Amino acid sequence: MNANQSHEMQGKGDEAVINNALPPSATLPPSDYIIIGGTGDLALRKILPALFWRYLDGQITAEYRIAAASRRDMELDDFADKIRPFCENAFTSGVASEADWTGFLSIITLITLDVADASGGDRLAQFVNERANADRPTIYYMAIASSLFGDATRLLKQCGLVTPQARLVVEKPLGHDGKTSRAINAELAEIFDERQIYRIDHYLGKETVQNLMALRFANVIFESQWNNNHIDHVQITVAETVGAGSRADYYDSYGAIRDMVQNHLLQLVCLVAMEPPSYFNADQVRDEKLRVLRAIRPVALDDVQTGQYQEYTGELGRASDTETYVAMRLMIDNWRWAGVPFYIRTGKKMAQRASEIVITFKQRSHDIFQRNGNGDVGGEPNRLIIRLQPSEGLRLQLISKRPGPGGMRLFPSELNLSFDDTFEERLPDAYERLLMDTARGNQTLFMRHDEVFAAWEIIDPVLAMIAGNAPSLYRAGSMGPQDDLLAADGRQWIDPYED
Repeated sequence: MNANQSHEMQGKGDEAVINNALPPSATLPPSDYIIIGGTGDLALRKILPALFWRYLDGQITAEYRIAAASRRDMELDDFADKIRPFCENAFTSGVASEADWTGFLSIITLITLDVADASGGDRLAQFVNERANADRPTIYYMAIASSLFGDATRLLKQCGLVTPQARLVVEKPLGHDGKTSRAINAELAEIFDERQIYRIDHYLGKETVQNLMALRFANVIFESQWNNNHIDHVQITVAETVGAGSRADYYDSYGAIRDMVQNHLLQLVCLVAMEPPSYFNADQVRDEKLRVLRAIRPVALDDVQTGQYQEYTGELGRASDTETYVAMRLMIDNWRWAGVPFYIRTGKKMAQRASEIVITFKQRSHDIFQRNGNGDVGGEPNRLIIRLQPSEGLRLQLISKRPGPGGMRLFPSELNLSFDDTFEERLPDAYERLLMDTARGNQTLFMRHDEVFAAWEIIDPVLAMIAGNAPSLYRAGSMGPQDDLLAADGRQWIDPYED
């Protein structure tokens, strides 16, 4: 097959059945997905497998088209061989068949495009204009380095492809600091309207992250307790077991603070701390998140602890002070959260891969069971644990009476809502949900430019403050260096629970 040959999709026998199973809110207008950098790592590992799953579920149909645009001239068969390993779980689980795979490949077109020298733009324009109309969204996904965003958007404008139905998706990191972030966003704003720009943070697409909003704002039992009268502190942990590996050179120029805190962790802080929006729509939600960012107190040196796993410099091949672990104490100076510390941490080469939010409630003001000697259950307070990955779910840790004779014997117990056990259907990957949101024009789970700038205003002073300070070394397979941060407050980290 020729790399630039467009294919007509072969029908799927059970497509109507699948479509009938979709709720009305899940149906989407026929769209074109243009992946610029379509043969790169991000496209192969994340974007295309996500689109394949949406094809299997019937959200992407015969009317959709996918174009993988890149500098590499490649045959479709070779391209398919590169994607297939990242889609294999759909086959081993019995969801996908070879006919499904053939059908999916038939809606893919490969386009040779070099945004730096503007070659191939006419071929891209021809592809888009074949079916362009006012009701057909065209999504341009920038799976390329942010330094090329300006070249790519200018090429789209030059080719007449910046239309009202065009949408631009950009990946983090959006800059190396606040200054470069503003420069990149200024380039985007020259070509696209803010309502056409989707700054993706895949953490916001996770099922549990969205359930956090439902948990808070649809259940009075939690929202009424969600303040400094009842919550002692909040912990957010994003732990990875992998190291920098082959990405060591890239990672060394960013580190854990730029790579994870500036976007993922601060976004999670916003979702935990935000006020209820008047309505659940993009601008209302993002306005409330922005208020949280602007209320975060400037971070002091004793609010930060950095670390580096022992093998890092060996992988890098040179000495480095880049942090592979960071823990921070954030204070939010507003009426709801005054006095409640938010502890966040992230690191590589840690003991387990897990992302969790732990809400620790204050101890009961009076223990009525203390006099009979049965009130002491280790002094553990109630906790709400929100597990983002893996094994998404919610756990509420309570104090209960131990069954059987012996009087009022208390012990810690928990209510466990495991999404895997509760919901029979497969939980879509975060990229699947976010890609579909771009087609429906829903920006709720995407960052607005002022959110990005506000996050850098928090992070830039931290980076300047720790510059030149050697991080503490920690052993790979541990949970980071010895804690100095929470210990100073008389607290300790709650490590993620084992699956």
